Amino acid sequence: MSEKLIGRVVHFFDNIGVAVIALNAVLKVGDKIKIQGGDVDFEQEVQSMQIDRQPLDKAKKGQEVGMKVEQKVRDGYRVFKI
Repeated sequence: MSEKLIGRVVHFFDNIGVAVIALNAVLKVGDKIKIQGGDVDFEQEVQSMQIDRQPLDKAKKGQEVGMKVEQKVRDGYRVFKI
């Protein structure tokens, strides 16, 4: 299984379970990601993403996207595409 670091968590909205991820690679809805940091290590499929509350199917390098995540995460956690 090949993993590629594609970004980092820069913020987490605990009340709605949404992480803001700063990307350094392209990410699309349907991609499978892995989030690691602290004692957190989980995989999930990207169901949806938003930028400024606007949904999008594909995000580019340099963008910050919000997405629902299955576990609590913290700033600095690494995001991999798998």
